[in-house]
Amino acid sequence: MSLYDEGHTVAGWTGVGIATVGGSVAGLGVCTASLPVVAAGLAVVAASVLVTWVLHLSGWGKPPGVRPRDQWGMRVRDSGAREGHDGCVGCRLAGRGRRTEGPGPASVPDAVAAEPVPVAPAE
Repeated sequence: MSLYDEGHTVAGWTGVGIATVGGSVAGLGVCTASLPVVAAGLAVVAASVLVTWVLHLSGWGKPPGVRPRDQWGMRVRDSGAREGHDGCVGCRLAGRGRRTEGPGPASVPDAVAAEPVPVAPAE
């Protein structure tokens, strides 16, 4: 089994199940040439994204990357979901996520900032 164990979660499998139903409905709409059925299928696919995201944020999804072996089970809820996961786009979209402290914007010393900038005379 892979150390990454991506997608083996309640959020992942629920999202795939809902998206499969939505894709099937959209395919049925294409085969029957029915635009409303295609639109309904695509709406179900969009709903699957939202359901997966909500489940991930509530702890039923896992962060990307290597996890300890005791967290590989599908029924193990992630206790770190409330703070957000490193490198997780879904957590960042929700306003969560651990931000690493890096160098901030370069500061300009006060003496340099106070000096007037010379302007060339107009010709």
